[in-house]
Amino acid sequence: MNFTTDILTLFDRKWALVTAGDISDFNTMTISWGGMGTLWSKPVATVYVKPVRYTHEFMEANDYFTVSFFEEEYREALKLLGSKSGRDCDKVAESHLTPVRIGENLVGYVQAFRTLVCRKIYTQELDASAVPEAVRETYYAKEAPHTMYIGEIIGIG
Repeated sequence: MNFTTDILTLFDRKWALVTAGDISDFNTMTISWGGMGTLWSKPVATVYVKPVRYTHEFMEANDYFTVSFFEEEYREALKLLGSKSGRDCDKVAESHLTPVRIGENLVGYVQAFRTLVCRKIYTQELDASAVPEAVRETYYAKEAPHTMYIGEIIGIG
């Protein structure tokens, strides 16, 4: 596996889609928080999903997820996928992105320039009392904190 990138701006500036479920039943959402590195001698990707998000149900129910990265020309599609809920509409169809089966039954997108295939190896609900007060007031005043998912990167496409 080889993936060369500016890791410090990949999530924050480029954004990504985290997707869980199989090609017949999945949900996806735009993320701008995340990271990549090494944990327990394994290459990993870390993503954060709030429990109120529909994608959270899919992340909890599945052992695998994908993280797909896109060029700037898909920014409007990613904005849409980050602002609408799959509970209420077919937001993937509205985005005009094309889901594609990856591996046995994971989901990526034809338009993605890179997709990480991840196997969950650790999940932890963030503890709001352990984050700085300003962060707590900004991000967690009205909703429960994110759940952190760490996935071993088992494939890069």
